[in-house]
Amino acid sequence: MTAPAPFFADLADGPAGGRAVWLTAPDGLRIRAALWGGGTKGTVFLFPGRTEYVEKYGRAAADLLVRGYSTLSVDWRGQGLADRAYADRLVGHVGSFAEYQRDVDALVAFADAEGLPRPYHLLCHSMGGCIGLRSLIRGLPFRAAAFSAPMWGIQMAAWMRPFAHVLGRLAGPLGQAHRYAPSTGGQTYVLSVPFQGNVLTTDPDMWDYMRRQVSAQPDLALGGPSLGWLNAALRECGALAALPSPAIPAITALGSAEKVVDVAPVHLRMAAWPQGRLDLYPGAEHEVPMETPAHRTRFFDTAAALFDAQR
Repeated sequence: MTAPAPFFADLADGPAGGRAVWLTAPDGLRIRAALWGGGTKGTVFLFPGRTEYVEKYGRAAADLLVRGYSTLSVDWRGQGLADRAYADRLVGHVGSFAEYQRDVDALVAFADAEGLPRPYHLLCHSMGGCIGLRSLIRGLPFRAAAFSAPMWGIQMAAWMRPFAHVLGRLAGPLGQAHRYAPSTGGQTYVLSVPFQGNVLTTDPDMWDYMRRQVSAQPDLALGGPSLGWLNAALRECGALAALPSPAIPAITALGSAEKVVDVAPVHLRMAAWPQGRLDLYPGAEHEVPMETPAHRTRFFDTAAALFDAQR
């Protein structure tokens, strides 16, 4: 049973007819899903990154629809309009990345109940790439996957890494898991830095698109991660690194100017993925699907070609 959820179609700038619904994860938390239908070749499950929300991918849904695909996306627990853990809505928290898999299960169940067109495919950005890889390893029914700057490792100075692991592990027992991770706080990135020098995109129009959304709807905004999230993320990245890649076709897009995720685990995994390929985007920052028009066209053409080949 689903109920309509708020959806800011004007801010999403996606295909006509997009809508959002509330879903209940198996542990009772409420998340928000958005569907842009009309594609007949299959359905792309679009897994957003940390801090993100469904409206951010309205234009991506339009890019996929012209290539024949419906899009289903989600507000992960702790962000967007989904349930958040603490009274401070700006701290991004999760106790374990296994919790995100409950959100995935609710999303897949919704797609099945709605009779969305198959095959199902994945398009994952940043933290969504970490969640998506785990979903593939679990054997969920996705035929192919396109990743954008997947968070298979967290970017930090080498000397900080052992301290981050220790701090993350101690935060829970000391009752400090809700605290912001070091060097972060309650500021929303796109509203706190100028376009020049930002680490997300070199395209000013897409930068303004993201700023307009959180300016108009502050409830969508998120600040830095909690110590609990940091611990959970480090543990999940480590666990995934020890596992082989799933036996499905995959591509990964990575900008040459990437500064958000650790690129070494991305190169290592894609070099060893039997049906995988790493595509480098010269000059692109973290958000390849929200980069310059040339980069975006290349990304969505490549993803659609991969998906088309699995029909």
